[in-house]
Amino acid sequence: MSRRLIMLRHGETQYNATKRMQGQLDTHLSEVGIEQARAAARQLEGAGVARIVSSDLARARDTAEIVAEVLGLDVTTDKRLRETHLGQWQGKTHAEVDSWRAGIRAHWRNNASWAPPEGESRLDVARRARPVVDELVASYPQWEGRAVLFVAHGGTISALTSNLLGLEVGQYPLLKGLKNTNTSRLSGMPRYTADGAGQTGPADVADPAQLSWYLDAWNQGLGE
Repeated sequence: MSRRLIMLRHGETQYNATKRMQGQLDTHLSEVGIEQARAAARQLEGAGVARIVSSDLARARDTAEIVAEVLGLDVTTDKRLRETHLGQWQGKTHAEVDSWRAGIRAHWRNNASWAPPEGESRLDVARRARPVVDELVASYPQWEGRAVLFVAHGGTISALTSNLLGLEVGQYPLLKGLKNTNTSRLSGMPRYTADGAGQTGPADVADPAQLSWYLDAWNQGLGE
């Protein structure tokens, strides 16, 4: 049996629409974003979601609440699922950041250990978000055979997906930017180890260290 993890990026905000850096600024869904969240909710009705955990930032929380109303579930918020803190870049347009130093956003996207001035790197984000998964593995046995939905942010979902898959730092950029209300989908399976006779057996899946994560889909639209 597996534990399925669906990570949904929030709906569009005006910052998304105008190519402005949000980071941990507490922005809200646009009208388009609200409709995207409603469409996501309808698509998730048959996904077997048993629990919803959301970033506490409004754009993610409001997306989660729209989904939760359709699925008949409650939403738990966790600030560890917040977007990457972008430091001095927060609130600036892409053009404004690019004018500071040519190619700097490309450098940021392709170097998971590099952070904007006074901000976080993707490795920092992965370190703070990973315990949310591990704590649920240890404390939520009802997850077995069902799905947990995280509603969060593109940078956070990318960093956490890379971490769960055990990617090397240089491989983090392999995951293309996540579109609004697209998903990352993973399955956690018992880690198998060979005994002295060459046999294998399932490990204790309540122990996060004994679970291996596999990518089912990346950047998947809910209608796909």
